[in-house]
Amino acid sequence: MKVRYSYLAQQFADCDDLWLQLKEFVKTGDFTLGAPLTEFENKFANLIGTKYAVGVNSGTDAIKLSLVAAGVKAGDEVITAANTFVATVGAIAEIGAIPKFVDCNDTFCMNVDLVEAAINEKTTAIVPVHFTGYMTDMRKLIPIAEKHNLPVIEDACQSILGEIDGRKAGTWGMTGAFSLHPLKNLNVWSDGGLIVTDDSRVAEHLRLIRNHGLVNRDEVEVLGYNSRLDTLQAVVGNWLIPQTEDIALKRIKNAAKYDAGLRVIPGVEIPPRPADFKIVYHLYMVFAEKRDELLAYCQARGIEAKVHYPVPIYRQEALKVFGPMGEFPVTDRHAQSVISFPCDQHLTDEEINFVISTVADFYAGVK
Repeated sequence: MKVRYSYLAQQFADCDDLWLQLKEFVKTGDFTLGAPLTEFENKFANLIGTKYAVGVNSGTDAIKLSLVAAGVKAGDEVITAANTFVATVGAIAEIGAIPKFVDCNDTFCMNVDLVEAAINEKTTAIVPVHFTGYMTDMRKLIPIAEKHNLPVIEDACQSILGEIDGRKAGTWGMTGAFSLHPLKNLNVWSDGGLIVTDDSRVAEHLRLIRNHGLVNRDEVEVLGYNSRLDTLQAVVGNWLIPQTEDIALKRIKNAAKYDAGLRVIPGVEIPPRPADFKIVYHLYMVFAEKRDELLAYCQARGIEAKVHYPVPIYRQEALKVFGPMGEFPVTDRHAQSVISFPCDQHLTDEEINFVISTVADFYAGVK
């Protein structure tokens, strides 16, 4: 049996109505900051529970423009997680700021207990990463940020509809940054991103800087960026957004099936599942002994398992420019022990059971 990782062929297999909508949209010529984009922004803000949503061209730019709106400048330090994807760090570095890393814990998110020690006179913002569908413990982080008068930009790119105590990812900080990359839980047909906020001044500034800083066709108020979410992609987003909550629920159910089957297998450790967290499983990851051997065993049997990420971002060649980054033992342990299995909304029980039985067969053979 083959258990594929990318589900896009299934997700858009039956979208004749979407093609009709796109055909009608093309006739309008409303390609830049068009009406479907405004519609999508309003729907997304309503979905997340904020007053405003601003469409930009990627999740990376959602972080970058949020940092700019927060006043972060070249030479400033921005605290973020040591185990994140390069996009988080790239957004910080692109404006000339310096990433300051904090280790994670076994929820795959920043260990908030370590944050205050990382703050110094150069710190100007905190970017918690809600990694894999978990959330950083914002209940602890927000008071620390407020104590030091630091804006919080949530990298919620992997955690749309994730929650702590019923409060959604992206609604705790100054802004929340989301990605619409094709493999995200809410996705479009290219790159795309959204920034959510409850602050009208922040929303106004974001709309300005995403469009070159143009007040109108002829007046430039500030130097901004070309970072508009394509209106065509907003048409796709409007088609898919009604399915978003159901997608999250199916991923949660699939993860529960995995947990039940894998937790009884010696050699596999299930991460903490806090009762007050709603984890949405953009990635389904567990800890595994002999991880690399298990990965090869699964792949040889048609299971497209993956590792996110075998080389932590702080150890990458590109970051040597920042000098010594510190030591992050939990991040390093995760890089050596985590494995990701497909968990999307189109998986069947048969496929999930095959993954579980394959993992059990591997460890039975090892013993």
